[in-house]
Amino acid sequence: MSNYYPELSQRILEMAEGDEDFRIELTAAIYSGLSELKSVYTLGFAEKDEVKIQQIRHKIKPTLAMFDFDQLAETVQHGKEILESQGFGSAFEAHFQVFLKLTDEALNEVGRLAK
Repeated sequence: MSNYYPELSQRILEMAEGDEDFRIELTAAIYSGLSELKSVYTLGFAEKDEVKIQQIRHKIKPTLAMFDFDQLAETVQHGKEILESQGFGSAFEAHFQVFLKLTDEALNEVGRLAK
């Protein structure tokens, strides 16, 4: 059980309804989505490309909500607000470090559940 996402395993099991193959596929899909979030967000940050960040934010938002990645979702929303008000400055750089930490925690948890 994770301190970060204590309900994640149960949520995946409930959605899989006892279908082990589906549980594995669902877990892999969540992992893939989180990996894409991290890589595209990182690329958007490196290139100072708000559009890339906006697109991946919209793509992953349902997954974050459905599987209770609340802290990560709040951080992504906060990044949106920073970009809209201040652009790619020091506040966004600080946000990006928090984003990386939370994304890595989520990836580690989902990766653990995939085993």
